Amino acid sequence: MNTTSSQDLLPAELTMGTVMLKVGDMKLMSDYYQRALGLQVVAEQDGGLYLGRLGKPVVHLAPAAGLQIPGRGEAGLFHTAILFEDQPSLAATIATAAQYEPRAFVGSADHLVSEAFYFTDPEGNGIELYYDKPREVWQWDGKNVVMDNVALPPQAYLQQYLSEAAVTGQAQAGAGIGHVHLQVGDVATAQKFYVETLGFERTAGWHGQALFVSAGGYHHHMAMNVWNSRGAGPRRDTLGLGEVLIELPTGDDVSALADRLKVAGLQSHHTGKELRFEDPWRNQLRVAVR
Repeated sequence: MNTTSSQDLLPAELTMGTVMLKVGDMKLMSDYYQRALGLQVVAEQDGGLYLGRLGKPVVHLAPAAGLQIPGRGEAGLFHTAILFEDQPSLAATIATAAQYEPRAFVGSADHLVSEAFYFTDPEGNGIELYYDKPREVWQWDGKNVVMDNVALPPQAYLQQYLSEAAVTGQAQAGAGIGHVHLQVGDVATAQKFYVETLGFERTAGWHGQALFVSAGGYHHHMAMNVWNSRGAGPRRDTLGLGEVLIELPTGDDVSALADRLKVAGLQSHHTGKELRFEDPWRNQLRVAVR
């Protein structure tokens, strides 16, 4: 029986913030995120770069020379998903990414709720570039959003949506983190942590191999899967995912989550404005007031 009350849920106005990546080769990685993905330097800090669009950071590249690239079966990042406001601006970034390094393109799909194109950055981090279809066309089966993997040929997509105006105006087209997808050791533990403790709502599953969760009826703000990582234990300190930022509207929302973590017996660091903790696989999470 689900006894979750609205006080135990994350607020509907939740948004995903900057994803921090620990980087071995700053020059190579910053070049990729700027030239392939069309992000600009928003800020510099401690040798790292915040890259984004229209002054809003999307990724934080933090130098971590000496760390290793994680093994394929380890917990950590599956992909960072960057959401675009319209199809032409998505097409422009697909085009620059494919031109920069064609082999980095790993697939595409119409998910019924979104149109998605997948790439891998030079240090092996997954990236999804996507556009959300209007919410009125999303279909729900009870509390589960209906998603699928329907063929979405990239060449036909570019022919339909790519324009010279979209390419030249790439820097002026907004983009932000839409969702973050993690590799974890098992789905049941992910459900207990992300849904029952943090207060996300489950929106979809995938044959016991993946879990999709959101706040406020979005298709998913976060997802966890075991496709490469079934049985994985806590992460080592490696390159790749450094931190996921989740943004909430008020300090009271952050405090309510801090209370839920305390009741669950989980360690966290709460400053009032922000809350830091880790999931069962040592993925670092930071929750802050937007």
